[in-house]
Amino acid sequence: MIIIALLAVILPMFFLAILNMPAIKGMTYSAIIVLFGAFIFWQMPIKVLSASILQGIHKTLPILWILFGALLMLAVLRTTGAIERINRGFVAVTGDLRVLTVIIVFLFGGLIEGVSGFGTPAMVTAPLLMALGFRPIAAVTLALVGDSTSASFGAVGTPLTVGLSNVANGPDFMQHVGRTITQLDLTAGAIVPTLIVFLLVRFFGREKKNHQAWVEMLPWTLLIGIVYALVAWLTVHWIGYEFASILTPLIMLIVAIVTVRFKLLLPASVYVTPWSDALENPGSSDLKQETKQAETMSLFKAWVPYLLVVVLLLLTRVIQPLQHQLLHLADLSWHNILGFKTISSDWQLLYSPGTILVVAAIIGLAIQMRSLKPLRKQARTVVGSMVSTGLTLVVTLIMVQIFSNSGINTQGLVSMPIYIANSLAQFTAPIWVFIAPFLGELGAFITGSATVSTLTFAPIQFHVAQQSHLEPQMILAMQVIGAAAGNMVCVHNIVAASAVVGLGGQEGAILRKTAIPAVIYAILLGITGFVWSIF
Repeated sequence: MIIIALLAVILPMFFLAILNMPAIKGMTYSAIIVLFGAFIFWQMPIKVLSASILQGIHKTLPILWILFGALLMLAVLRTTGAIERINRGFVAVTGDLRVLTVIIVFLFGGLIEGVSGFGTPAMVTAPLLMALGFRPIAAVTLALVGDSTSASFGAVGTPLTVGLSNVANGPDFMQHVGRTITQLDLTAGAIVPTLIVFLLVRFFGREKKNHQAWVEMLPWTLLIGIVYALVAWLTVHWIGYEFASILTPLIMLIVAIVTVRFKLLLPASVYVTPWSDALENPGSSDLKQETKQAETMSLFKAWVPYLLVVVLLLLTRVIQPLQHQLLHLADLSWHNILGFKTISSDWQLLYSPGTILVVAAIIGLAIQMRSLKPLRKQARTVVGSMVSTGLTLVVTLIMVQIFSNSGINTQGLVSMPIYIANSLAQFTAPIWVFIAPFLGELGAFITGSATVSTLTFAPIQFHVAQQSHLEPQMILAMQVIGAAAGNMVCVHNIVAASAVVGLGGQEGAILRKTAIPAVIYAILLGITGFVWSIF
C-alpha cells in the first residue's frame, strides 16, 4: 500500500524530472494513475472521487486569477516601457547581475511573499529577471529558489496561524515555534543567497566552470543571509511572527542597497552580461518603442504598479475591518462539495492577490499612459496564453485533492499523506530530526502550499517528536521551514511561474535544478536540528 500512497510523489518526479515530459502530459498521466489507484486500492467511492475532481477544478481558479493578474501586470509594464525603466533603475544600483538577482528574487520576492504568498512571488520576480536579459528557464528557477526562506512566515504568518491550528495550544505556542524557526534559519536559511548565486553561475553562465564568480561573492551573500536571519529573529521576538516576512525584507532591501553603495564585502569584479542574452539583441520595434518610452519615464512612475501591489496587500491584510469586508464580499468559495463537509475550496475574489494585481495594473496603465485603450487587447492576449497552463494546473490539483481526500474510503484507511508519514515515523523515529524537514518539503511538493503541508503533517510531526523525546516546537519549526523550502519544487508553482515568462515544456528541467538547493536546505536544517537536540 505504501507504493500506492507514494504514487502522487513518484509519478510527477518520474514523468517530469526523469522522462522530461512537459508538465501538461506528465501531470495528466500522474493524475489518471493516482485516480485509479485510489479507486482500486484505497477504495475511495466514486462520489468522493467526483467531489475531489470538482474541488481540484475549483481550486485552480484562484491560482489562474493570480496568474492572470501577474501576466496582465507584465503586459502593461511592457506596453508602457516601465519594465525597461525598472531594469535601468536596477542597473543604476549595480551592474552586477549576481547582486541584482539576490535583491530581486530573495529580498523583493520575500516582501511579496510576506504580504501575499501562495506562489505569487515567483510570478512577480521572474519577469523582472527577464527584463535584465535572463533566459526564461533561468528566471523561473532563480525566482522559485528565492521564494523559500520568507515563506516560513509568508502571507502575514499564515503557515503558522493556519498550518499549526491542528496542534497549537494558543498564540504563545505559535510564537514559540516562530522563534524557533528564526533560530534554526540562522544556519540553513542564511545560505539561500549563496545558493542563488551558485545556481546562477553553475547552471546559467556561459562560463560554467568559473567557480570564482560565486566564490568571490561569498562574503556578501553570507552577510545578506545572516543579517536577514538576525532581523527576522529580532522581529519575531520583539513584534511577532506575523510581520517577520514583511519587515525583514523591507529592512534588508535598505541594507543591501547600502552595502552596494559603499561596496561592502563585494568583489572588485563586476559581472554585467555573462548570464544575460536579451539586452544584447534589442532589435525588435516593440523593444525600441519601450526604450523610447522608458527614456522619458521617471523611476518612481515605473515602479507605481508594484508599489501599489505592496501597499494594497498590506492594507487588506493589516486593517481588520477592511479585511473582513473583502473576505465576505464576492465570496466564490465552494463548501460541502457533493455533501462532504471536509471537501471544500476557498476563493474570496476581492481578497485575492490576483484582484490586487489586476487593480494595480489598471491604475498603473492609467498613470503611465493616461489611457486604458491597450487594456482589452492585453487582457485577451493574456487569457489566450493561459489555456495550456490552466489545463496543467487542473490535472495537477485534481491529483492533489484525490491524494488529500483519500481518508474518505470504504476500507477504513487513513489518508495517503498520513499513511506515508506514519510509515516513515515507524522506521525512522530515531533519526526523525533529519526526516522532519524533508516531510515538510514533500508536503509542499505535493499540495503546492507550505500552509497545507504543515496543516496536513503537523499532527504527525508533533506525535513523533513526543515519541522520540524531541522538543515538539523544534520539530514543528522544521516542518514549517521544510514546507517553505518546498516552494522551490512545488509543481504548480513551477507551472505558474513558467507561464508568466512564456516558458512551457521545460518544467522537468526546472525541477531538476531547484531540487538541488531544496535538498541542501533540508540537510542543513537536519544537521542544525540534530545539534540543537544535543545541546
